[in-house]
Amino acid sequence: MALETINPSGTNAWQKLREHYHDMQYVGIVDLFESPSRATDFTIQWKNFLVDFSKNALSDKTMKLLFELAREMQLKPAIDQYFGGESINMTENRAVLHTALRADENQEILVDGKNIMTEIVSVKQKMKSFSDEIISGTRKGFTGKPFTDVVNIGIGGSDLGPAMVVDALKFYKNHLNVHFVSNVDGDHVSEVLKVLNPETTLFVIVSKTFTTQETLSNSETIRKWFLTSATKDDVAKHFVAVSTNIGRVTDFGIAQENIFPMWDWVGGRFSLWSAVGLSIALAVGYGNFEKMLAGAREMDSHFKEAELESNVPVVLAMISVWYNNFFGAETEAIIPYSQYLQKLAPYLQQGIMESNGKSVGRDGNPVNYQTGTIIWGEPGTNSQHAFFQLIHQGTKLIPADFIGFVNSLHGDKNHHDKLMSNFFAQTEALLNGKSEQEVEAEFQSQNLSTERADFLRPFKVFTGNKPTNTILIDRLTPESLGSLIAMYEHKIFVQGIVWNIFSYDQWGVELGKQLATKILDEINAGSQSSHDSSTSSLLEFYMKNGHS
Repeated sequence: MALETINPSGTNAWQKLREHYHDMQYVGIVDLFESPSRATDFTIQWKNFLVDFSKNALSDKTMKLLFELAREMQLKPAIDQYFGGESINMTENRAVLHTALRADENQEILVDGKNIMTEIVSVKQKMKSFSDEIISGTRKGFTGKPFTDVVNIGIGGSDLGPAMVVDALKFYKNHLNVHFVSNVDGDHVSEVLKVLNPETTLFVIVSKTFTTQETLSNSETIRKWFLTSATKDDVAKHFVAVSTNIGRVTDFGIAQENIFPMWDWVGGRFSLWSAVGLSIALAVGYGNFEKMLAGAREMDSHFKEAELESNVPVVLAMISVWYNNFFGAETEAIIPYSQYLQKLAPYLQQGIMESNGKSVGRDGNPVNYQTGTIIWGEPGTNSQHAFFQLIHQGTKLIPADFIGFVNSLHGDKNHHDKLMSNFFAQTEALLNGKSEQEVEAEFQSQNLSTERADFLRPFKVFTGNKPTNTILIDRLTPESLGSLIAMYEHKIFVQGIVWNIFSYDQWGVELGKQLATKILDEINAGSQSSHDSSTSSLLEFYMKNGHS
């Protein structure tokens, strides 16, 4: 059964939201707090998550109309198709079932009439056995020494997800040091190899087809480096692969029993829950990997079962649609107040922008409205000293998600109180701004002259009225991280349904890859074929002056 094809801009709810926007565009968010129940009415508490969306340009009517839009776009039936294994990735004729990777193992999920849970359970057991052996030291390298380092070789979803999670769960790491090689930049792989011992390093190559240029180039370079100390027979002890291309993998020298499968119904950017997450299991132990899956599974159940009005991913997605399509906001900032989550924004950049960066609707026609938002961000408090000035006083409307934790992991309350005081202060400052009265009081306390005060006043006053969501979680655990990631995954899905696009293909990425292959052949041959004059002159300069 195919997803419905409905142009959202032609729905009744969209027209009502257009009219409603004219009533809301100049409303001060702070004025909405005249309702004494504002904060509680616009907050959802789920498990150990508190999601406060009260500091937004939203009224009860706004939310009612946004949920009307979601219903007109047939969101609930689409959610059922998503979890039910329907081929909702229609341009590639595939199901979208990363949720099955963390589903209850006794559940039956059918794809083409086959229960995929049997194979999922088998792969998870293989991941557990392998990671246990590496961590315990029972599986050793070619000289009989236990492994001390792991290198994940992949790019895109084969790198961003595992790298983000390994960083996020660093508090839970064991003795293994996990490194990531992704960029085809030779300087990148060379820097990683500088700190490694071939006798004690395990390499995990992650590539579904085993044809990705960046991953294969890095793998070949690493294999060549490894063979300066070892023999070809030793490759099987130090290299494993996550791939479907068994022939290419075994040709590389990897033993067939050290190949972990991937599936067509898991998109790369949603694959960290699969064997792509092997480096996660190695870094923090399989038990913590399983806890992360459990946290995601709880969010899946919430998303699938909760009413739209109390459904966290749905609420966050519809707020994003409100700002993107009616206020014209082009970007969203993700601000985690945890250094552990420093790679969350880059991870979500791929998840959100690769999924919903589409300009053609599910009917094959160009859309007449904005789709994907631009995602960016850095951890607080670092970001406060970088780009917050633009959010506070710039000319852009930038909705932001603030993610914080009630409890720190190392238990330094002094530091954590300072961190969280900034977390709360920034959303309050973005809401309220700084009034002329406050500025005047500040000037009086500083004994400024009237002339100086008159000059400074317009620079010191700012309006506030900047929208934020606050996501407050008890602490950063494998479970809460799993729930947080799944929350954003489902937000992506909801937006794709509302925007009437296919979120799970990425044809735009393919063109650059095809042209790169053609240009590499030209560089190797030392001659060009037909290009635009800019590309031709750039290539000519590169081939003439490149010496490395």
